[in-house]
Amino acid sequence: MTQHTNQSWGGRFSEPTDEFVAAFTASISFDQRLYHHDIRGSIAHATMLAKVGVLSEQERATIVEGLEEIEAQIERGEVEWSVALEDIHMNVEARLTDRIGAVGKKLHTGRSRNDQIATDIRLYLRDEIDFIDTELSRLRHGMIELAAKEADTIMPGFTHLQAAQPVSFGHHLLAWQEMIARDQERLADCRKRVNVLPLGAAALAGTTYPIDRHYVAELLGFERPSENSLDSVSDRDFAIEFTAFASILAMHLSRMSEELVLWTSSQFDFIDLPDRFCTGSSIMPQKKNPDVPELVRGKTGRVYGHLTSLLTLMKSQPLAYNKDNQEDKEPLFDTIDTIKGCLRAFADMVPAIEPKRDNMLEAARRGYSTATDLADYLVRKGVAFRDAHEVVGKSVAYGIEQRKDLSELSLETLRRFSTVIEADVFEVLTLEGSVAARNHIGGTAPDQVRAAAQRAREALAGREARR
Repeated sequence: MTQHTNQSWGGRFSEPTDEFVAAFTASISFDQRLYHHDIRGSIAHATMLAKVGVLSEQERATIVEGLEEIEAQIERGEVEWSVALEDIHMNVEARLTDRIGAVGKKLHTGRSRNDQIATDIRLYLRDEIDFIDTELSRLRHGMIELAAKEADTIMPGFTHLQAAQPVSFGHHLLAWQEMIARDQERLADCRKRVNVLPLGAAALAGTTYPIDRHYVAELLGFERPSENSLDSVSDRDFAIEFTAFASILAMHLSRMSEELVLWTSSQFDFIDLPDRFCTGSSIMPQKKNPDVPELVRGKTGRVYGHLTSLLTLMKSQPLAYNKDNQEDKEPLFDTIDTIKGCLRAFADMVPAIEPKRDNMLEAARRGYSTATDLADYLVRKGVAFRDAHEVVGKSVAYGIEQRKDLSELSLETLRRFSTVIEADVFEVLTLEGSVAARNHIGGTAPDQVRAAAQRAREALAGREARR
């Protein structure tokens, strides 16, 4: 047994908490990372209590000074966390009372640990969202600039992982950029629902003290106080929504990782990643393994798992707060840490990608990727599309048999399949001509890629200016 009951709630109990139960129910091992936000929230709460006359100005000053010193001690590594005190709130409050005496016990007036933890998590997540948003911008910048640089680099575009049509490597990179841009929009939308103040809901029904929740919201930078006290303490939608955002982002990073792994293989050999993003083999000295994208691809599963964990955590909870909600933090914290690590890796790595342009060009040439261009050519000559499709199919079959690309077949040979084919056909059968022909917004023509990169650059700059 522990030596005494917990001073924050033990008055009703006749025996101390079992030592195992105290350890089993404690959260200080992981919620200690909330110390800064817990202290921020307490300072705002004390300031509000003084404003409405519950605390004197001297009591407020004493509490704030004590909290600021405790934060400094934590940052200097001078604080030993107590499992017996359960969580970050009671560890800070007990230390405050030890430091400033009985006035420290007044800090908890008009609030509960239920609305306190809901506030702490929102403050913490809001700061992490802002950091992640910055990393998303950094990744987008890297993608945009590399895309503009590689607008003229030709590679095969794929469907079903089969060579389909030639595209610009810059166009492919801008497809990645579009994924991340949508992720950033989702994150900004999620932040709006994070940025709501639950403090003042107390345990579940509000408080009888004359609190000013709008003032606290203003002090802490929240857009507004929450509307319903029951929902305020029990809502974890914002954490689920963030983890859903993270799951979609992780899926996008995983798709990119898969392409990077393929492209660095000897079978593709499209790009090279600098050595600093790769590792070797303990037995095969020739190996250069793309461990960073492989690991990002692998970490996607744990992020998906955390989303499922949070959804399952909340699915059967009656209103209002339940101890189950203590289990929201570790999935959320690990999701944040994982996403931050993956984004840092990608934001550092993507600008350092070194394309092997000749290999990409040769791969595009091998895949009969201008077949659709030949069909379009025939249609423009008056051939029905289905007939053109058949003509081109036979031409490709012949090219495969002769081991020649369509552009390598003679005019005489091509006319065996359709007499409408003239010498101008070779203008559309070249890879450069095929890519340049897609000269419309969203197309892969180099001029369009450069224009798209500039639009993306301007949109990102405008977004950063508004932030």
